[in-house]
Amino acid sequence: MANVIIGIHGLSNKPPRQLLEHWWKLSMMEGLENRNFNTALPKFEIVYWADIMYDKPLEVSETNADSPYFMDEKYEKGIQSVLAEDHSLRKKTVDFLGRQLNRIFLNEDFSLNYSFITDTLVRKYFRDLEIYYSENNAPGDISGRKAKDLIRERLAQVLEKHKNNNIMLICHSMGSIIAFDVLTFLAPHINIHTFVTIGSPLGLPIIVSKIAAEQKQMNAIENHMVTPPGILKNWYNFADIQDSVALDYKLADNFSKNSNGVKPVDFLVKNDYEINGIPNHHKAYGYLRAPEFSNLLNEFILAERLNLKEKVVRQTVRVADYLKNIFIKN
Repeated sequence: MANVIIGIHGLSNKPPRQLLEHWWKLSMMEGLENRNFNTALPKFEIVYWADIMYDKPLEVSETNADSPYFMDEKYEKGIQSVLAEDHSLRKKTVDFLGRQLNRIFLNEDFSLNYSFITDTLVRKYFRDLEIYYSENNAPGDISGRKAKDLIRERLAQVLEKHKNNNIMLICHSMGSIIAFDVLTFLAPHINIHTFVTIGSPLGLPIIVSKIAAEQKQMNAIENHMVTPPGILKNWYNFADIQDSVALDYKLADNFSKNSNGVKPVDFLVKNDYEINGIPNHHKAYGYLRAPEFSNLLNEFILAERLNLKEKVVRQTVRVADYLKNIFIKN
């Protein structure tokens, strides 16, 4: 059983699929090199769904900053900061807000209070998320199918293709919502060795309420949010304290263990992505090279080697026992 890494990107338009996949790989390899890990990435495939929402991808060659296809945040190697940053006050504020959000916006049955506020915010700032949760057709799609269904199927098909491998599924931003939905509603039978969420909004009340509403439709409502059943070993959640999308970053407080005993393990990390002196603490490239992520990525990669070694040892023992039996009989 080989190890394979599958990634799914977040909201907003993206570069072409092959370029985005390449930049994700460069980010992960950069993190491994920074930690002096002498490990190579296993097979990696990105689940690309921006083309369902947008008519064409961002273009590297576009120089007009006013063009909707202008790419202002390309992959660049991280700059190792020598200055320690103190975010203790911000952490206290974010932790306080995180505790209060659910109390204010969520009822005991996970229905939403003040939905007009959250709906307005989603409509104004998160176009892709609004389309995903709507009953409307995918933009430009002539089949008459919902964007949500088309996007979920993309991920489900890739997972099905690799279901006989050890899968590390890395989900950025809105990609973590899509992955959670697929693993909960569409493909709960597919096993995921390691589930990784980066810059995830899964803890926000509006997302929790949407998950619960779909559970009710399927007559599978729980009195608490549960880790998807197919996650076998780990769920690691990475957030930067300055990432506003991952405002409620303590997913361990929101999701209980599945039948395998797995629930989120939260890590606060520094997302060092910046370009032209402008930081973006939500960018996937910064998360994918964070030291804490690189440590766990290296462990996942090495696990395949250890498994192979164990197989060789077991086979050697079998051969030795076989030869020993022949020798005794003779």
